[in-house]
Amino acid sequence: MKKVIILFVAAMTLASCQKSLNIVNPDAVATQEFWKTANDAQLGVNAIYSTLHREGLSRWNFFATIIRADEGWSKSGDPTITSNYDQFVVSDYNYGSVYNNLWGDNYFGINRANQVLDNVPNIAMDATLKAQYLGEARFMRALFYYQLAIFFGNVPIQLKSSSPADKPATSSQAQVFAQVEQDCIAAAAALPTSYTGNSVGRATKGSANALLAKAYMQQKNYQAALAPLQAVVQSGLYSLMPNYQDNFLTTTPNNQESVFEFGNALNPNDTHDDDTNQAAEDNLNYGSSLPPFFAPPQLGFTDGEARRWPIAEFEKEKTTTGGRDPRLPVTFLFDSADVRGPNFTQIYGQTFASRYGTTNVSNDNYVWFAKLLDYNNGTAAAPGNFEIFHSPNDYRFIRYADVLLMYAECLNATGATFNAYQYVDMVRKRAGLATLSSVMPGLNPAQFLTQLKHERITELTGEGHRWDDLARWGDLGPGLASRDAGFKNFVVGKNEFFPIPQREIDVNPNLKQNPGY
Repeated sequence: MKKVIILFVAAMTLASCQKSLNIVNPDAVATQEFWKTANDAQLGVNAIYSTLHREGLSRWNFFATIIRADEGWSKSGDPTITSNYDQFVVSDYNYGSVYNNLWGDNYFGINRANQVLDNVPNIAMDATLKAQYLGEARFMRALFYYQLAIFFGNVPIQLKSSSPADKPATSSQAQVFAQVEQDCIAAAAALPTSYTGNSVGRATKGSANALLAKAYMQQKNYQAALAPLQAVVQSGLYSLMPNYQDNFLTTTPNNQESVFEFGNALNPNDTHDDDTNQAAEDNLNYGSSLPPFFAPPQLGFTDGEARRWPIAEFEKEKTTTGGRDPRLPVTFLFDSADVRGPNFTQIYGQTFASRYGTTNVSNDNYVWFAKLLDYNNGTAAAPGNFEIFHSPNDYRFIRYADVLLMYAECLNATGATFNAYQYVDMVRKRAGLATLSSVMPGLNPAQFLTQLKHERITELTGEGHRWDDLARWGDLGPGLASRDAGFKNFVVGKNEFFPIPQREIDVNPNLKQNPGY
């Protein structure tokens, strides 16, 4: 990923691109002047991907899913962040960063996808390439609706390009997931299995099948999820990276384990985190602004932090050689990320002890999520040892390890527990752990699910999947307060979703506020 030349809007460079892409914002060009050629079609599709760099998606999407779950928390100086994200105490339904951007930017992407789907069919161009572009638009629309279903539950479904007169009615979460399924099925049928050259990083058949399975699983339709997961597993296109950390480094994007990722690139001159900033001279954002919000003190804003309890999950087992789970220091920055303690643990090229001292560190105030940072083997990617506002580090939205654990969960849920073991074993072997087949043979489905919950913590913590997992398992509720005090305020039947932004309800009488708000 390198430079992008953009007309009126910053846009995303697809991962591994080695040459410039011209990307135009179709919103900024009159319809009658655009959508004429195959190049227009490509520009329109690229603009959909560009939406992933808008603030609601590149920052708050991951921040919200991680901090709301029991793995994270916030002591931000902005009380609206702590109350809305961490404490489940909502006082302002129009708080922009929490609701309006999560809502608006997903719909921004949906509208861009709808523009492609409305206009590209009428362009005279290669039929195979046209089908691919339409498949990409269907996948991306599904991705945006999936996120809306997770965050807000009941949202309007818009399947045509938007106009100011539109006032769509609220649809149920089940209806939204049904739309996600339709789009993913259509995308999987149209998309190629892989790409080469500058196209690496675009949505693939595997991307669509994995997202389809996620939608099925969130509705507990484990039987339906088996087929798309099996398609990914049996495709032979994916495998686990030998080095777990390679899934989180700027030097190894779109590797063999990546099923779909949000591609980022560095523009040193950028000062904003939106994909459009026409007043700015640079007007080129194609990175992520999330890292400084998760970085430790002195290195970022530290608005989001990790709970300490997951560390104990990693320490439940030793590797087959008697060592510590190697995923632990990749997942967290904390006083003993180096097993020898704070005098040896490196935090951006300086020991933990020299930065933060060695007393009173065994609490939640001294654990930070590491995977989404630019932090790389103890050094900072940015000058001055401060996380930058436009990170080039890709976010791996779906990894093959996630797919394997999803497949195991679905097999177990449908009575094939014995067959599920092998997929958990693949993930454990990469971490150097003994196979589950050897240390816990013969588990019944309930016992296997309990163990699988542990496996998903140790493999996927800090990647934005925990909230979805807790919701799917029916574990969201005040019972989590023992490990996350914010959940003492959680109201079942209400706090599973954010409120619909009040300003949206004010302008659209067909929208209904979520229950409890």
